[in-house]
Amino acid sequence: MKTYRVLIDCPDEKGLVFRVSKIFFEQGLNIQKNDEFVDLLKNKFFMRSVVVGEIEKEELKTALKKVLPQEANVKVITPHKKKIILMATKESHVLGDILIRHFDKELEAKILAVISNYDILQPLVKKFDIPYFYISHKNLSREEHEKKILEVLNRFPQLDYIVLAKYMRILTPSFVKKFENKIINIHHSFLPAFIGANPYKQAYERGVKIIGATAHFVNDNLDEGPIIAQDVLSVDHTFSWEEMRRVGRDIEKTVLARALRLAIEDRIFVYENRTVIF
Repeated sequence: MKTYRVLIDCPDEKGLVFRVSKIFFEQGLNIQKNDEFVDLLKNKFFMRSVVVGEIEKEELKTALKKVLPQEANVKVITPHKKKIILMATKESHVLGDILIRHFDKELEAKILAVISNYDILQPLVKKFDIPYFYISHKNLSREEHEKKILEVLNRFPQLDYIVLAKYMRILTPSFVKKFENKIINIHHSFLPAFIGANPYKQAYERGVKIIGATAHFVNDNLDEGPIIAQDVLSVDHTFSWEEMRRVGRDIEKTVLARALRLAIEDRIFVYENRTVIF
């Protein structure tokens, strides 16, 4: 028996769920899980189904296309371990958390390599028997540095996702375009937001009451890509800035892990600059 994840988005109209379900029934497929959502403002329909049966993937996709609006996007995905590459700089907390989850087989993914512009994290990665590529950015322009990174990435065809595990360099638009909706980033998000050096100390000095983190797809606008996952925790005047940093790092780890899991389980629709997640 074959298992498929079916992702559909199209203009909304009457009878879509019925038509799709009828195709599943006629093709001898059993629906294990089904979710739908309609954006009423945009008249946009989204549906994710997990089905089991004997039909071939392309045959199922063709059958669905026949009963859906012409503009419909249909993906029929066979569940598999997604191929991912991690990129990091100096901080180990997010990278280490993903490596441990991968080691414990919590993620439906295979980490192909870690790329970093410093060699500081190489001993950590070596413990997990994963290739580590140290590509220094010193004396290189962003374009020159990214060219060297691309040379490494090109060794890994059919790459599914690049995860920025506290990778602290801004990517150029040309690099981002090559991996549209395939680069996942994590960053701290305070209310209010703080930029520059030591944001946790800035937060402490302003007396913030909430510390949070945001995981999102990367686009050309810094930290403004489609949001996948967010979380916050409350703090108060008794927290030192070091304690705030510890809390913030804990949130960053869990939020990025949650976002990565959603991505590799094919639960995300990217829609304009938003996401629909089942």
